[in-house]
Amino acid sequence: MSEVPADLRYTKTHEWVKDNGDGTLTVGVTDHAQEALGDIVFVETPEAGRTLEADEACAVVESVKAASDIYAPLAGEVVEANAVLADTPETINTSPYEDGWIFRISPADPAAFGALLDAATYEQAVEDEED
Repeated sequence: MSEVPADLRYTKTHEWVKDNGDGTLTVGVTDHAQEALGDIVFVETPEAGRTLEADEACAVVESVKAASDIYAPLAGEVVEANAVLADTPETINTSPYEDGWIFRISPADPAAFGALLDAATYEQAVEDEED
């Protein structure tokens, strides 16, 4: 089973979301997603200042196997993209929950964070998907 930190929230499309405690949220792809993708060779991040709708495709992760859209877990404005990924996209493979984050967002509705999946619910969704 892939690593699923209990302190994060998740989406059914395999993004994780961390509350930074300052009104912003950090978004990345889960350990399960990076394992399924394989060796990541390119990441297209959203630009700071971009306004996103919930579930909008806003980034792309390309691996040697496939390209996969990354979806905004909730509506808001991108406040920062992870510049490290431009030169070292494989950071997502080696550190999906730390250095491999994709972007930070200022949510339009901070309460939307609580509506995302908790770790146990996400783990169940992954198990159901694999059955």
